Amino acid sequence: MAEVCGVCGLPKDLCVCSTISMEQQRVKVRLETRKWGKSLTVVEGVDARSVDLGQLASKLKALCACGGTVKDSVVMLQGDHRDKVRKLLVDYGFPAASIEVH
Repeated sequence: MAEVCGVCGLPKDLCVCSTISMEQQRVKVRLETRKWGKSLTVVEGVDARSVDLGQLASKLKALCACGGTVKDSVVMLQGDHRDKVRKLLVDYGFPAASIEVH
């Protein structure tokens, strides 16, 4: 007998809890300018309980070929990568309508 999810009541292989939690999040991607004119792409609004921020940051850094970090549930990437980040977040499972790019 397959294990049953305690939240949605479906079998673990059919569980939709992570999909529902991603659809309810409002993700904001914005550009900040730091000291000496350095640009920084900031991704905030991702719930750390439903998404592994370290893994997400690693994928974003690999895709954008840049450095970055996770601090206080915010992913920070060096440089202006707003378009690439939006595309990867959509591929990761976030709906395009819930991603705001500034």
